[in-house]
This record gives sequence, structure tokens and C-alpha cells, in this order.
Amino acid sequence: MGIIFTTVVTADEVRQILDLQAQNLPTSISAETMASQGFVTVRHDPAVLQRMNEVAPAVIAKVGDRVVGYALVMPREFAPDVPILGPMFEMLNGLFWKNQSLKDSPRWFVMGQICVAEGYRGMGIFDGLYLKMKEVYRPQYDFTVTEVAERNTRSMRAHERVGFQTLHIYPDATTGEVWRVIVLEF
Repeated sequence: MGIIFTTVVTADEVRQILDLQAQNLPTSISAETMASQGFVTVRHDPAVLQRMNEVAPAVIAKVGDRVVGYALVMPREFAPDVPILGPMFEMLNGLFWKNQSLKDSPRWFVMGQICVAEGYRGMGIFDGLYLKMKEVYRPQYDFTVTEVAERNTRSMRAHERVGFQTLHIYPDATTGEVWRVIVLEF
């Protein structure tokens, strides 16, 4: 059965995203798996994720009825709904891309999180999710911004491979985690 790249349509697809997210949080996987396979850092509230998908559907990879990968689209108006990301949004408002203030540019969104299910990694799904994202969102957006923990080396390499460029590097004042803010132009 082939892999289909599409956008979220049903509440069941949102539930499957949440299940896949839960399986890949640092609390659910070993340090070895985090180092070799990557991880996700934010657990989304189901109601907020459902609303996000009603405004800007996530890009998903499916095999049959099963979601095997996702890339969340997070319009900036959802910043207050995900408090853990508040400091990131505040920081983004002070950055510039190509001499334009992110705060003053309406044509970008935060790529909220990307994840590929175990057993489906290394099959081009990560790249396919971003290709589909560009196709779907290019008419209304010029680029997307996200951040990746530097220690998440698999994710950093994959993001660089699909064309993300580093905009900013900073250490989290409370955890010491070093983050790269990266941009993908559409």
C-alpha cells in the first residue's frame, strides 16, 4: 500500500496525530532512541489541535487509513493557545528575515511539529510532508519558521536537507537547551 500525502480532514486524523505525538515525546522513548531517531517536545491540547486543523490543516502522510507522519501548521493567532511556545513567539517577533521584521510580515506561519512513525522512517516521508506543505500553503504564505533543539541531530540534518536555513540560535534560559530557529521558503 502506498503513502499518500494530504491534509487533515477528520477528527480521527487529529486523534492519530496526538497518538503519534505521544509515542515520540522524550518521556515515551529512550535516550538512545532520541539520539538516533529524534523526538518531539510539545504535547498539544486536543481541542487546540482540532481548532488549529480547522483553520490551517496539518499535512499528513497516510498508509490506508493510518496517519504515519505529520507536519503541523500553526498560524500565529494560536500562540496564546500553546503557552509553552509563548517565549518562542515573543522571540520571533524580534527577528528579521530578508530585512523584514517577522512581526510585521503576515505571510508566514510556525511549522508546529513534524513526526514520522517508527517503521516508516527513511522512506522519504519527511521530505514528502514538506513538499506537500509548500504546495498547499505557497499561495498564502512565503515561508514557515520552526525551531529544533540542536541535540536533535537527526531532525537538524533532515531540516537542512529539505532546505531550511538557520535564522537564529539561542540557549533556553531555564533549561539550557540550545535551539535553532530555522526558515523554509516556499
